[in-house]
Amino acid sequence: MKKLLPLVFLFLSGSIFAQKYYTKTGRTEFKASVEAFEPVEANNNSTTALIDIETGNIASLLFIKAFNFRVALMQEHFNENYMESNKFPKATFIGKIEGFNLSKILDSKEYPLKGTLTVRGVKKEVETIAIFTKQGDKLLMKASFGVKPEDFNIKIPKIVSKKIAGTINISLDYEFIEKK
Repeated sequence: MKKLLPLVFLFLSGSIFAQKYYTKTGRTEFKASVEAFEPVEANNNSTTALIDIETGNIASLLFIKAFNFRVALMQEHFNENYMESNKFPKATFIGKIEGFNLSKILDSKEYPLKGTLTVRGVKKEVETIAIFTKQGDKLLMKASFGVKPEDFNIKIPKIVSKKIAGTINISLDYEFIEKK
């Protein structure tokens, strides 16, 4: 509940009776790999996200330390040297799904997704396409976009800069349920 509290306040400005969908187990993955080097990738299976289906507003929150790497040393360097996760423990996204209409999602439907990604206290505008699918009483969302480490003041030492991609690909895979 503590993780959801900031998201709840965000949506208080909207209608109290608005229909919302949420997840606490959203999958956020990033890949920053370069050919011929060990894969630089991790996933986080505990992203919290909330959608107000009447307005299309969306907000998500994840804890940086919840990213899991295959190599423990890589995870340690990620948290201590690059993300400084003790100082900047979470990342957020606050945005809008443009033209969102739940009743128009028969199979799957694409919607523009725009908003502000905050990482390490630095805000960056992000635009992408989100694909929504209905599956029973669940609403599935997939999206991906790229960011550059320098966009968030992440310094990559010259000695490893050739091993990390200039653009980090971020993938979102969320399974929302109706908040009752």
